[in-house]
Amino acid sequence: MTGKKSNLVVLLDEGTPVLAAEPFTVRGYQAINHWDVLEASAKDEIVASTAILNSAALIAVDLDMKRLVKRFGTPDSNPRFAKLDLIFVCCDPVMTSKRLEHAMSFIENEWSVRCQKAARRMWLNIDNHRLTSYR
Repeated sequence: MTGKKSNLVVLLDEGTPVLAAEPFTVRGYQAINHWDVLEASAKDEIVASTAILNSAALIAVDLDMKRLVKRFGTPDSNPRFAKLDLIFVCCDPVMTSKRLEHAMSFIENEWSVRCQKAARRMWLNIDNHRLTSYR
């Protein structure tokens, strides 16, 4: 995958508004809804593993998911979720889709950077006033 641009696939976590998929699908990216691949109330560990197995970036609005990835997905800790690509959206649920739409050039750029090296992951925080990438 080095040097190649891979098509972005996203998996919406259970609490993520369905409309969050729209900014991705209108650009030709694939969006997987939680209920299409997982049971309701699936544990965060299973959701994260499902995203990894589907080579999908997880879109989450749940603070527990962010804590899980931070705790288990860093190189200095258990590498279990070190390959998880995460787009964490921290804004009003009604604004999630619009905020993602406004951040798409940022997301696409960070995905491109992530695809340049197999060991990289994309971890983004998107809130009302800030876009943050942790490389």
